Parts: sequence; C-alpha cells; structure tokens
Amino acid sequence: MVARQSRGGTALMDSFAFIIHPVDPKKDVTRKFPRLGAWLPVSAINFLSRYFPPVYVSHITGTRSQATGKEIEGWFVACPLTPQRSLELSPALVYKKVIQTGRLAENLGARLLGLGGFTSVVGDSGVTIAKGLKIPVTTGDSYTVATAVQATQLAAERMGIDLREATVAVVGASGTIGRVCAQLIGHDVPYLLLIGRRTEPLVEVADLIQSQNGTEVRVSTQMQDLSQADVVLTVTSAIDTVIDPEHLKRGAVVCDVARPRDVSRRVVEERDDVLVIDGGMVEVPGSVNFGFDFGFPSGMAYACMAETMILALEGRFESYTLGKNITLNQVEYIAGLGAKHGFEVGGFRCFEQPVTDEQIERIRKNAGLRRLRKSSDRLRRVEPG
Repeated sequence: MVARQSRGGTALMDSFAFIIHPVDPKKDVTRKFPRLGAWLPVSAINFLSRYFPPVYVSHITGTRSQATGKEIEGWFVACPLTPQRSLELSPALVYKKVIQTGRLAENLGARLLGLGGFTSVVGDSGVTIAKGLKIPVTTGDSYTVATAVQATQLAAERMGIDLREATVAVVGASGTIGRVCAQLIGHDVPYLLLIGRRTEPLVEVADLIQSQNGTEVRVSTQMQDLSQADVVLTVTSAIDTVIDPEHLKRGAVVCDVARPRDVSRRVVEERDDVLVIDGGMVEVPGSVNFGFDFGFPSGMAYACMAETMILALEGRFESYTLGKNITLNQVEYIAGLGAKHGFEVGGFRCFEQPVTDEQIERIRKNAGLRRLRKSSDRLRRVEPG
C-alpha cells in the first residue's frame, strides 16, 4: 500500500472517520457554530436538522500504537440529526442522512467509518448503513461494552464495594449493549438484576446468563427496584432520563453508558451519597489531537470512537460490530487489541466534569459505606411488573 498525504501533509497509511451528531442540541451546535447555536432555539435546531447537510468537523491526528509505533489519521464528520429527530423520522430517512455523512467520510479518504450516538442504534444498528457505503462500518459497541464493565468494576473498587458480594443491576439489559454487559459482568457477581421495559426479552437474557454461570438473576420492569442494587450499569437508548434520585440505594455506584444520558442531573445534585460516572471514557495512545472540543479532556475519547481507532491501528478494515447481536468473543477480542495498542480506561467523569479522589471519598463518607452484608441479606425476589 502506498502512503498518501493527509491534509496536514504527513504521510499516513491508514485512516478512519467517526460520525458524531448533536446530543444536547444547543450546546453541541454551539461547539461548532457558536453564533448559530446561541441564536437558534432547541425547537428550531430539531426542525432544521433534517434539512441541514452533513458537516466536516475536524481532522484527527497523532493516534499512535504503543505496540507497533504505527500512526493513523482520521476525521470527525457530523450527521446533523438530533436524537429527537432521529426518533421522529422514518428509519429510511435517517439511514439516508447517515449514509450521506458516510460518503463525506469516503471523500475525505477514510478507510473505516465509526458510528456514534443514535447513528449506531437506528434501525438495524449499522447493517443498512454499511450496505450503502464503499467502506466498512463499525458501531463501536463491542469496545463500549468492554470499557463500561471495566469502568464499573474500577468505580466499585474505589467505593469499597466487593463485587463478589454485591447486587449489580443492568438497566436496558435486553438491548444490544445491555445484553452483553449483563453477560460480561455476570461472571463476577453473585446477584444480578436485569431491568427493562418488557419482561419476556429480559427473561431470555436471564436464562442465557444462568446457563453460563451460577449467578442468581432476577428481572424487573420497575425502576424502583434499583434500590436493591449496590452497582448499576445503565445502557438504554431512551431519549429522556430514566434514573431519578429516589431510585438509588445509599452508597450505590452508577455507570451511565447511554447517550443521551439515562441518569437525571438531579441525582448528582440531590444524592451526595451516590457515585455517578460516565461510561466508556478511554485514554488514546500517542499525542492525539481531535481538532474539536466534544467535552472530554485532551487525549480522551468515547469507547465507540476508540474501537474505530483500534481497528485502524490493527489494519482490520472490516465491519466489526454491526447489528443487534454482539458476542462475548467480539468484546474480549477488541478489548485485547485495545490493550495491545495502548488504549486504557481513563479517569472518571460525571456530566463532563472530572470526578476527583476527594469527591469519591466524600461520597463514601456521606453514604456511611461499610463492608457489604453477607449471604443472609441475599437479593429478595423481584416479580416482573
């Protein structure tokens, strides 16, 4: 393969692009177009997002493998659809808009495309989008699962929660990401609570987990049953928040992987005895420059972005994570590749702000957190709603 010239003039062999879109419409539009974002109300942004063309956002440089020294370049391209519009419009119209954005990435020279936010979950989770493009596509969900579970485990450890004795809840457990998160974390905990909107698919996930290990699994459609959980991993595709302050146990750890967020801001405002972290934040190897402020500290990325980079560094230009069925093998393999190239879970953040050691210690003290109760306080049975 002959190296080509990037926009910055550096010869780089392999490249990727990643699709972003407005999640918080006013704030995110303002990041790229300050005057437009300040002037337009959210209702206008939602309405106009259907008609606005795909947007070139920035050139990404400096991602370098610790194992091979290989460096790659990439681009952020934006699909203008907001989450509200993505849900209101037909899948066919959303597909069309995302594919248009993917073609912009192709024209820039990308050899692999990552789907971010709602572009990764619309319809068939990337399958139709991949068919409409010449380059392979990945949703990034495999690495998102791996890092979400790892971050949850680290946060529990920091709070003094022994997962070998804990009750862990997965909210959105019947979804594409939630199902595999539940399987992965279910290996390490004795009691697992699966929460979702419908009982039948939750029972299918519970049966699968129980066939794999000895974890005691219960299902529920009632959010108030979260009060039983020492640790919560939430991964729904809801457009509005689903977890409020009254749902959570004193001393709980909550890892919110969903975008838009599942956890209400009221939780961090009203519950100083609960640790909430954003899931999927990863430190990128090298001196990466994203050329765009998407709310993370320098050198950090969402796990879905990182999966795209990992595949490009490995030279695997293929549609890695697509569709509704993610396997444990996929998750474990991409986690291994990430470790090989130097990606690792970064520090904790909550609502785009760093979570300090002092904050964690203060939350522990406010919770009066002690060692977990022993088996005499086993998870009480939860009846499906």
